[in-house]
Amino acid sequence: MAFTSSVDPKAYRALWRWHFYAGLIVAPFLLILAVTGSIYLFNDEIDDALYPAQRFVAVHAVQVPPSLMIHAALKAHPGTATRIDLPGAPDRAAVVFVTPDHGEPLRVAVDPGTSHVLGATIYARTLVGFAEAIHGSLTLGTVGDRIVELAACWALVLIVTGLYLWWPRGRGGLGGIVYPRLSASGRLVWRDLHAVIGVWSVALIGFLLLTGLPWAGIQGELLNRGTAALGIGYPASNRTQNTPVSVSMKTALGEAPWTMERAPMPTTAATAAHAGHAGHEMTMAVRDDAAVAGIDRIATSVRRDHHIAGAYRLFLPSGPTGVYTAYTYPDQPQGQRTLYFDRWTGGLIREVGYPDYGWAAKAIELGVQLHMGNYFGLANQLVMLTTCIAIVLLVISGVVMWWKRRPKGRLAAPARVPPTRIKGAVAILTAAGVLFPILGVSVIVIFLIDRLVLLFVAKR
Repeated sequence: MAFTSSVDPKAYRALWRWHFYAGLIVAPFLLILAVTGSIYLFNDEIDDALYPAQRFVAVHAVQVPPSLMIHAALKAHPGTATRIDLPGAPDRAAVVFVTPDHGEPLRVAVDPGTSHVLGATIYARTLVGFAEAIHGSLTLGTVGDRIVELAACWALVLIVTGLYLWWPRGRGGLGGIVYPRLSASGRLVWRDLHAVIGVWSVALIGFLLLTGLPWAGIQGELLNRGTAALGIGYPASNRTQNTPVSVSMKTALGEAPWTMERAPMPTTAATAAHAGHAGHEMTMAVRDDAAVAGIDRIATSVRRDHHIAGAYRLFLPSGPTGVYTAYTYPDQPQGQRTLYFDRWTGGLIREVGYPDYGWAAKAIELGVQLHMGNYFGLANQLVMLTTCIAIVLLVISGVVMWWKRRPKGRLAAPARVPPTRIKGAVAILTAAGVLFPILGVSVIVIFLIDRLVLLFVAKR
């Protein structure tokens, strides 16, 4: 077998240089993302193994009302309840989210058959919680989120440049192209491993990167706003109902399905008895015994009137104009439903489900579930785990290959090629910068630094 495409030496050297620097800079972050992503793929299995007493319960014929579960959690851990996750299986515990009077937020496990408190965890201190925080923002907040997003965008550059460098161009045989020449030694065997692992996993790695970007701070916000504006994201029909709205669902609740993050939260009219407290922000955790007491009829309505049989999350209203929010987040997004209930009457204000989403939102939600290994069970988890392992092997083989190539004490970067001689590559990079703004800004910064370094060297 022979590939006959010719190679432009200048383009090859330029793309090799971009591949080299991009790989060297983002390799540590890709390694972190691959390891933490592998952990989060098995989040339920890990939590089941580490906290079985808080995850499993004896099966009871009936469940106690959610208000009793919340009161039990607050008795054990005084504070403010903001949410309860009700299980979909009879042998699973309910979880009450408590903002304590002192200390970090707690997740309190409660037996739904007896209201017995099984224990409490600080999510950020669990293995899964720590992995999620690292994976999303390196525990550095907004700065970390931008670093992760930048690393993901540059990983896409690595894919494109890597494919260009891999293309065999007239070489005969498949060794080093589709399988590694294990009989080789030194840098060559590492080069083969890097190339072959990369080409076999490139589609899945690209899929992981693209389906992760909707959660990124800049790209995700642009995508969410863009799909909403075009009417292919959050359904526009739900924005024009004659219902008072306040902040977005993500702002009010702290989390939401991707499509619903910017969805406007409805509000209810405060009763005269509570009008004096209507200034509370919806995002504040406020003690509200009436909200806890009223949760039982909402939970009954969710199961009986709206036929939600599986697990779902039920958020308590915050303040007298707040609403009860129930939403399902199943492994298959086709079952996603979000329901808002009037806190005073218990009536349904609005419901939004997967069928209401625009086509882009549906595709993104599907991609997210595949990304997290949820959509088709264990097989999905194993496919994504294999992809994460491939990323780890690519990072290791790439670093080893560079280390074996470099002269002692030198970086050994490929020689620079003036941009005017590689117009095609510059055009592709410019287009990528438009699609991924944070990538575009970083390319401009790198170009300016490169020019400044050249000017500095020329003056010496």
